[in-house]
Amino acid sequence: MCYPLSMVEPVPMPRFAVVDLETSGFTPNRHRILQLGMVTVEADGTVLDEWSTLVKLRWPWQRVGPTHVHHITRSQLRGAPPLDDVLTEFEQRVDGAVFTAHNAAFDAGFLLHAASRHKGGQSIEQKLSPQLCTLQMSRLLDPQRERSHRLGDLCERYDIALDRPHDALNDAAATAAVLPHLLDAHHITSVEQLQPFYSS
Repeated sequence: MCYPLSMVEPVPMPRFAVVDLETSGFTPNRHRILQLGMVTVEADGTVLDEWSTLVKLRWPWQRVGPTHVHHITRSQLRGAPPLDDVLTEFEQRVDGAVFTAHNAAFDAGFLLHAASRHKGGQSIEQKLSPQLCTLQMSRLLDPQRERSHRLGDLCERYDIALDRPHDALNDAAATAAVLPHLLDAHHITSVEQLQPFYSS
């Protein structure tokens, strides 16, 4: 049976699980996740949930990388949950939402590598597809690359507070606050309009 267009219910916009990681370096197969922050929001920026956790090192002597940047020390990580527990909770919290990050390929790469080593990675791979990258969304608004698209610069541009950069939860919250501005700038109001911005 065919229905008039006026009777077709619009597909609501999804929830967005906005994620940020602090890591001991830039290479997933050499470095480790130290902290994970997630802020789940509606498309208009309404915050539905916030979660942050440190991640216990596999060995007490493992390096934690640039402490002067992320301010995370080995002693802080001793009592943190192990990576398996963090990944399990991450899967539960991201379920049903669009994985979103500023430089999503970086965060997704670390999560996928960690999952492949600790729990097979198959289910997390499904939860990370599709991905929405706020860095790419911002760059698409500036094809001549005349402006900076770093998270701190976007926060300044959109008058968003970022009091403690390089804290995973604060960075995730800032990215979540930037997201509605980017959706508006691209005139995205429906799930269908999101599709060209997805990667996997």
